[in-house]
Parts: sequence; C-alpha cells; structure tokens
Amino acid sequence: MEPAIFLNNLYAQAMELVGSDDFIKSDLPKATTKNLDLILAKSESSKGVLAVVFTSFVYKTLYPEQDIRNHQTSIPGGYSGRTFDTNYITPFLKDAKFPSMAESGWLTRSLEQKKPYNLAYSGAIRPAALKQAFLETINFIQNGDDLDEGLSYLLQGLIIKRNSQEIDLAKPLNLPIGTIIELLTKHFNAKYSAEGASRLPVLALYAVYQCMILEAKRYTGKKLLQIESHTSADSRSGRIGDIDIVDERGKSYEAVEVKHGIPITLQLVRDAFEKFKTTQVNRYYLLSTANIDLKESKNIDKEIERIKNIHGCHVIVNGLVHSLTYYLRLLLNTSEFIENYVNLVESDSALKYEHKKQWNMIISEM
Repeated sequence: MEPAIFLNNLYAQAMELVGSDDFIKSDLPKATTKNLDLILAKSESSKGVLAVVFTSFVYKTLYPEQDIRNHQTSIPGGYSGRTFDTNYITPFLKDAKFPSMAESGWLTRSLEQKKPYNLAYSGAIRPAALKQAFLETINFIQNGDDLDEGLSYLLQGLIIKRNSQEIDLAKPLNLPIGTIIELLTKHFNAKYSAEGASRLPVLALYAVYQCMILEAKRYTGKKLLQIESHTSADSRSGRIGDIDIVDERGKSYEAVEVKHGIPITLQLVRDAFEKFKTTQVNRYYLLSTANIDLKESKNIDKEIERIKNIHGCHVIVNGLVHSLTYYLRLLLNTSEFIENYVNLVESDSALKYEHKKQWNMIISEM
C-alpha cells in the first residue's frame, strides 16, 4: 500500500478511537506501553526519537521482511530510514501538527550513527531512560508482533497531546497603544520552557506590516511576502530578512530583521549588509527587543553611513518596541493588528501550547 494512504487510514482510525476521550485505548503489554508513554512524553524535546520510532513502525508494517534495526543502506541488509522519513513520516507529522523535525529525525547526531539499532547501540540518546525505551521499542517493532496496536497507541497519544494544546486565543478590541505594547512586551519576555519565543517579535512586526501594506502610501503597489517558517535559512530561501516586501517587479524593496534578546552591534549591521548587498533593497530595518548596544552606537552610525554611500540602502537600527509603538500610531484601527497577531500566533508551527496559553493569561490579568 502507498505509505501516504496507509498513514491517512491509520490516522482516521486513531481519531475515531480517541473521540472526545483523553485516554489511549489499547491491549498492549504494560512493558511496551511504558516505553511508548516515555517516547510520547519526550516527543517535544526528542522529536528525532519519535520520528525514528514512527518510521520503524510504518516501514516494518509495510515491508515486514526488512530488519528495521539496519536503518542505513551502508549497514549490511539495511534500508534508508532517513529517506523514508523525509518523504513520508515527517510530512505526515507536520500536517497533523504533531512534534516533528525540520526535515528528518535522522539528522540528530545521537541517531545517525552507522550502527544497527540493537540493544547495544552506542548513540548518546538522553536521558538514559529514553534510550532504553527507544531501543526496547525498536526491538519490539523488529519482532513484528502487534505493530498495528503499537502504531495506534502512538497515534492516539499524539492526538490526545495535540488536542490538549489547542486553545482559542483572546482578541481584545479597541485597546490603547500603550496597553498593546505592554501586552506584547510581557508576551515576548515571559519565561518559557519550550523554544520558540524568539518568533513572537517577528510575528508582531509581520502583523503590523499586514496592516501598513494596505494603509500606507509608501507601500502602494508593493507586496508583503508570506512569512517563512522559523527553520527556513535565508541563504536557501533567497530572502534577506525575517519580513520582506517586494516592488511591482518582484524586486526587494524593504526588509526587516528581528532580534530577540540580542543587542544590535556593529557586527550585526555588517552581517545584515552581507545579506542584502547584491540586491537593490531601499530600506533595511534591524530591530531588537534588546535595543542597540550603546557602546557601539557611533561605530554603528558610521557603518550605516558607509553602506548608504556604497550601496544606497538606508539601514535603520532601533529597539523593536520603539518601532512597534511608532507603527501602531500610524494605523487606522489597532484592533486589526491584534487580530493579525493572534491569528499568526495560533497558526505558527514554531510556537507551542505554553506560548499561546501565556497570551490568554496576560490578557486575563489586564
């Protein structure tokens, strides 16, 4: 059976089993479910382990003759687990909004060693309990018993975990600009255990640009490019900023790079120039939640003047909050900004439940 069809069928069955319940329905032995529970519990912090286990389950089910412990073609009797994961498993996990790597679980150093995943595997999977659970689960899969039950257990667990993290975010109306800035600052700077908070200032800037592109005369005929994923590298995508605006010919017109918790230094300005020096961009904003390193402000000004003289681009460095405050004053309706920001926070794949929950907590404390 085609892997994509197989996965979709499994997902539909697991969704039906879960229903509105918050517990997994399974007859698997306790020793097996204990290992799977740990893999599920660590699925956010150890996405590679989840991807490899999921790949192994699916591949062994579809191709039972394969020894899935031999996860690379360079291993005698092996197959390319990474290729199968990249083509089928990780795209499926992403589409279902389950924890997933950017490309493949096999890009994790602890999992890419050219050695079979037997019980003596030496990869540095941490913590030790997770390594044991991983290897025992791989051994369980290789034995070929109850594979459908095992896959169903994983899928039910992932669905329950995902559903518990879905949350409707508050969208307050007609807030004063000072209040909006206070809310955003608290949201940016709250303490989070999961990665992703650096994405929040980018989304705030993008949300305000979504408004300005429709209202400001400077952007008449210009296009705001779709925001890219948090893992997209500028060098691969051809983009020069976190936010990019192009002119009527599709050429770079304005770009914004956002830093979270990192003061703007002379080196950051030079690094930014390297990104846009071969384009004809008109303005380039370098904004940070940590503002400008005052010790380097004079040298930064000199570098900005140098770039203006040799390239023509006007580089603007500023504190992100100062820029947001200015932009919000230009808008006809700040409620549209809030709507845009909340929609971006809800849909951005780099953000986790705690980032979204924190927004509602901040709103409730107004």
